[in-house]
Amino acid sequence: MNKLKFFLLIVALLIISLKYGNDIRGYFNKVSITTVSLFVEYKKNFLEKINEHFSQIEQIRELKEENKKLKASSELLTAFASHLNELLNKDGLGEYNPNVKLVKSVAFVNLNDFYKVWIDYKDFNSSKIYGLLNNGVSAGIVISNNSNPMALLLGDPKATFSVYVGKKKIPGVVIGKKKEVFVKFIPLWMNPKVGDEVITSGLDNIFFPGVKVGIVKKVIKEESSKSVLIEPYSKISVPLYYYIIEKN
Repeated sequence: MNKLKFFLLIVALLIISLKYGNDIRGYFNKVSITTVSLFVEYKKNFLEKINEHFSQIEQIRELKEENKKLKASSELLTAFASHLNELLNKDGLGEYNPNVKLVKSVAFVNLNDFYKVWIDYKDFNSSKIYGLLNNGVSAGIVISNNSNPMALLLGDPKATFSVYVGKKKIPGVVIGKKKEVFVKFIPLWMNPKVGDEVITSGLDNIFFPGVKVGIVKKVIKEESSKSVLIEPYSKISVPLYYYIIEKN
């Protein structure tokens, strides 16, 4: 009798398998696919969270390193001003007190132009032109664009300011042509040389005197003046922070 029941059970299972096997397999396949999809989605979200976390850690590390550099630059500027004032006092001249302020770059003005950058500067006066510093060297100027502060980095054709070339302080004006930066309007009778250092003159009241700009790479004789091609100390890469010269 037990054998008969067992035989009937086997037959019943066989009939059910033949009749409903495809449906049962389909159901389990559907459950399996859903489970796998949920697992893949969970894994994706989990990995994204991990990547986001480590990205934030890396960003914090970069900001800390940038902050160290900025502090060092600030200390150097303070030391420079202090030393300069000592020299001025010895010569009976008035105190020199340049005022610089830390500002943040926000975004490119145009995505296809890496020489124009919006600056976050609350005390901006749209009637003024400001000098811009990066790591203690000239990075360009800040002007008004619809009453908003816009940085023109070295290389922009409108990033112009007065400079001296070499130890003899040959006068000229910085004018950019994108990847090339020139000092133009040098008198024909003056003789700049390759390797001369270019510094700001301070005559235009944009920069204070003596800020390093670059090194002469080539001297060009033109019809009524001379020009020099320079290698700027400040490169086109846009840092997160600059110093803006508020008062000379």
